[in-house]
Amino acid sequence: MITIFTLWNSRYMKNIFKLYLLAFFLLSDFVVFAQPGDDDGGGGVEDVDPAPAPINSKLIYLAVLGILFVFYKRNKKTA
Repeated sequence: MITIFTLWNSRYMKNIFKLYLLAFFLLSDFVVFAQPGDDDGGGGVEDVDPAPAPINSKLIYLAVLGILFVFYKRNKKTA
């Protein structure tokens, strides 16, 4: 009876560890990506954002690559 309980406890602890790890990675991005701003002298933070980067120049290549990857994974799974 005790061995069954320890096996169950071991599986339970692994699942709890996975849950803690997932929560850490999902919630740590608020701290990891925070960047300090420049003080404007009055206590506020200056708004000095860089120009946004365009993402539409290579989207067709990304879509084709994604479709090829799906076919590769599907054929690998069936073979």
